[in-house]
Amino acid sequence: MTQRGRFRLGVIGDPVEHSISPAMQQPALDALGIPATYERWHTLLDQLPSRIESLRASDVIGANVTVPHKEHVLPLVDEISDLARRAGAVNTISNRDGRLLGDNTDVQGLARSLRLHDDGLNGCHAVVLGAGGAARAVALALENVGASRISVLNRSLERAERLRDDLAPTPVVAIATGTPAAIDALQTAHLVINATALGWKRGEMPLASDQVALLRPEALMVDITYRDTDLLEAARSRGLRTLDGLEMLVFQGARSLKIWTGVEPPVQIMMTAALTARAARA
Repeated sequence: MTQRGRFRLGVIGDPVEHSISPAMQQPALDALGIPATYERWHTLLDQLPSRIESLRASDVIGANVTVPHKEHVLPLVDEISDLARRAGAVNTISNRDGRLLGDNTDVQGLARSLRLHDDGLNGCHAVVLGAGGAARAVALALENVGASRISVLNRSLERAERLRDDLAPTPVVAIATGTPAAIDALQTAHLVINATALGWKRGEMPLASDQVALLRPEALMVDITYRDTDLLEAARSRGLRTLDGLEMLVFQGARSLKIWTGVEPPVQIMMTAALTARAARA
């Protein structure tokens, strides 16, 4: 076991106490023999510029960025990857001799998780619930796995249309919830992904039970929240396949670790640690 503390990494967010990133990143760093400590860096919005500036220090390798700061850090770094620019969000920052590079690993993290659970994604019709920042990464992940139609359902049609226009030529169709087009999208979907904030709290669902009942029996219901949610429970009660966001979290974290270190991450160690941390929280 290597001695920790020579270098630093962390997750930036508000709140950040709930994050299990330290629980999975620290064992990975230790297994690789990298003398670094992964920390939680609670950061308010008005503190964000100074926090990002602090990443230029010689003992800082980089950082992950979580809600609500993924979009706010874009103008604060020196360079942004093409994928992060398309997603409109940065969740990984690396320090290269004082120069900060912003990237997005959420897209590949979700795509990798989806491929593990479904071999019929190429050419499929997918529904995304929500049109916020998370929905952009979800839509790009669906493009990555070969979805031929991505229906974005949102209460504000204008916001869904803005996402569609921003991501062109990604095959996004903007639909207002509660319309006949929304019903048709749910009835023909191969998979549905919740990219809204509804789900962290019990009693919240982005779809009503009768809307879940519209889905085909072979559909896959996905919630990018990394715990079981009311939506996933409702889908299982209908006999649908379900997937939460824990694998996405691990896979995006593993890609971040490779960006920081240049070495292959110990994914199984990270997965086991993440599962243990989630169980302890429950």
